[in-house]
Amino acid sequence: MTGPDPGTAVPGASAPGGALLVVGDVVTDIVARHRGPLATGTDTVAAVRTLPGGAGANVACWAAYGGCADVRMLGRVGADAVAWHERELTDCGVRPILVVDPEAPTGTVICLVDTGAFAERTFLTDRGASLRLDPGDWSPTLLDGVARLHLSGYLFFSDPGRALVTVALEAARTRGIPVSLDPASAGFLAELGVDRFLELAEGVDVLLPSCDEAILLTGLPDPADAAAKLSRQVPLVVTKLGGEGALVARGGSVRAHVPAAPATPHDTTGAGDAFTGAFLAALLAGAEPERAAAEGCRAGARAVEKVGGRPPARDRPGAG
Repeated sequence: MTGPDPGTAVPGASAPGGALLVVGDVVTDIVARHRGPLATGTDTVAAVRTLPGGAGANVACWAAYGGCADVRMLGRVGADAVAWHERELTDCGVRPILVVDPEAPTGTVICLVDTGAFAERTFLTDRGASLRLDPGDWSPTLLDGVARLHLSGYLFFSDPGRALVTVALEAARTRGIPVSLDPASAGFLAELGVDRFLELAEGVDVLLPSCDEAILLTGLPDPADAAAKLSRQVPLVVTKLGGEGALVARGGSVRAHVPAAPATPHDTTGAGDAFTGAFLAALLAGAEPERAAAEGCRAGARAVEKVGGRPPARDRPGAG
């Protein structure tokens, strides 16, 4: 496996600098960490915390943590938590562009985390206001000064979100701005349908699926084969393999297998978002995809060693 050929343009590449605009979900995470199986019909001891979350918002925060100086986050929340989410995003170095929904509350995700060796998690999801982000919340001026647009896959799982994806992709194409996409959820992806998802994603420059998502999107059981196949449809595919690192594929073949960074998992919530945010920050700084994937692996390792999907508070911009 080799890197890009000298003098060959890298798919999805952009000139260093410029802002990152993330469009997607901002939700409240309720993280319950327990050990062993849940005791059905009675109590299970757990450590419970309420934290800011959402795949899109997490990506934005990790991109800022990775060194991107201008990160913007477009999302939709309820009036119940808008001030808190704005403050949390700002504290992470992200400029919040939050639409307040007049009817729906902020989305909530209950994260059940088994504190065993692999810190596996299960999500109970109420997307709330985040499902109602729509073309009316979009303006072409949101792309002023933007070098990259990133879409959270959760947009694909509601009619308003799908309509927004179409508008945003067209606006980005008009300006020559590369677009990245994280499929976000194998479960929701299966419900939507692979063909429908790939049709809606036409025109995306960078796809960042998990291993399960890549396999689901292609029907191929081997992650490398799946990544290679996807890269015949999307110029650059970076498949996240968790503890096995990441695959970088383009032009129908896997060009690199980037190893994972060592970590002791405590909570895998948001690890893929951390990878994506750091990866995009590195691309914006001018890194080649292989180097950017290595930065993503390091961020993912950092993420699993803490609780919640955001960067460590003490390391956030402006933190004491």
